[in-house]
Amino acid sequence: MSSMSRARVARRIAAGAAYGGGGIGLVGAAAVGVLLTEVRMAKRVVGNGSSPHPPSAEGLYGRSYGRSYGSGHGRPFGPFAPHDGTYDVTDGPPIRLVMLGDSTAAGQGVHRARQTPGALLASGLAAVAEHPVELRNVALPGAQSDDLDRQVALVLEDPSRVPDVCVIMIGANDVTHRMPPTRSVRHLSAAVRRLRTAGAEVVVGTCPDLGTIEPVQQPLRWIARRASRQLAAAQTIGVVEQGGRTVSLGDLLGPEFEANPRELFGPDNYHPSAEGYATAAMAVLPTVCAALNLWPAEEERPDASRREGFLPVARAAAEAASEAGTEVTAAMPTGPRGPWALLKRRRRRRVPATDPAPTAAEPSA
Repeated sequence: MSSMSRARVARRIAAGAAYGGGGIGLVGAAAVGVLLTEVRMAKRVVGNGSSPHPPSAEGLYGRSYGRSYGSGHGRPFGPFAPHDGTYDVTDGPPIRLVMLGDSTAAGQGVHRARQTPGALLASGLAAVAEHPVELRNVALPGAQSDDLDRQVALVLEDPSRVPDVCVIMIGANDVTHRMPPTRSVRHLSAAVRRLRTAGAEVVVGTCPDLGTIEPVQQPLRWIARRASRQLAAAQTIGVVEQGGRTVSLGDLLGPEFEANPRELFGPDNYHPSAEGYATAAMAVLPTVCAALNLWPAEEERPDASRREGFLPVARAAAEAASEAGTEVTAAMPTGPRGPWALLKRRRRRRVPATDPAPTAAEPSA
């Protein structure tokens, strides 16, 4: 499907989600019989060897950054204001990072806390900010987008502890369970709106490309790829319109995972391995830092050599769905063809892998 065609479909899905329209099918009715047959065959292979419970990575990261770092100007904590490529934060509460979503956000498929995407992002954020980061994870393996309402309620139950930034990874189970995409996007948009209204920054890793799962054969592979990329584009429109940012995970689970399935997929051939999660975290971390004003200002300007720039939001969403690590964020409120967005192709940053330290409320191991 071309970028323009995907943009039109994504626009329709997002409009249906916003205005309460009916479900727009991601695959034709004629394909359903073949799809169900292929799903049954894939299920015999996918999922074997999966760890039932992802390791808990909640806790404090970057405890050694408890004192002031930087140039000593005493800039108040939050927002984080970069100057001359350095970051200056003073003593204060840890940065609060919360993970929401499904098994990918929870880190299912690995056996050590430090290998989960939450731990990787918390470690990387602490290193960039030179400030402790407190990680909380409310993601639920197997969750679909309609579970986000419950997860957001957990996150916001204490008004005095609103997160600084939330990372949501959701969508794969919506595709495999054939949730209408308008309903899927409606739940995600509502979650982003609630978190943004509460004062949290929001970064969404959009639906991964399910056409790369190794045991899945044609034509299910083609159907899964088309459905997941259409949903990812529609998710981007819904998130950006609510003030969040998105990062495409589609191609991260595309060429790299397809070329190295044994290395980048976990033992169950479905969830990413430690290397796979690290690849995803490297793509998401720069956007998390940018959302907190932790990235150098010169890197926030669009770079024409990297094909970055301002586009109508639907077109930006369609392009992002096809390229790994592409960020989309709101730009000008409107334009000749509706809302516009900034498309960024940020350079991936390696992230340290560290285990959490217990918080003050937790006993030391």
